[in-house]
Amino acid sequence: MIIQYGQALSNYLYDVFVAKFDFWLAFGLVAQLFFTARFLVQWIASERAGNSVVPMAFWFCSMGGGLMTLVYGVVKREPVIILGQALATIIYVRNIMLIIKNRGRASKTLER
Repeated sequence: MIIQYGQALSNYLYDVFVAKFDFWLAFGLVAQLFFTARFLVQWIASERAGNSVVPMAFWFCSMGGGLMTLVYGVVKREPVIILGQALATIIYVRNIMLIIKNRGRASKTLER
């Protein structure tokens, strides 16, 4: 019985990652890696600062990976991915806008 489950799992993984491998699977995997890289960026920045921080690069990785994942979802016709990434991308763009806006205010305050 355990051997049958092992074989079934092996067949499933082969089907998903080898037999169906194409450009869009590769694109989706790269998108996911890019999206996941944001956590590495955030962790390194926090370690350097000695407290939890969210650098601008985190939001760019989020937006880049999110947009790539959204494209993947549209091509593959995955409604869960489309809805999730479309809404998340709005949040990423808004956070980048707020950071840029606040940096502009900070530089104007320093000039006075």
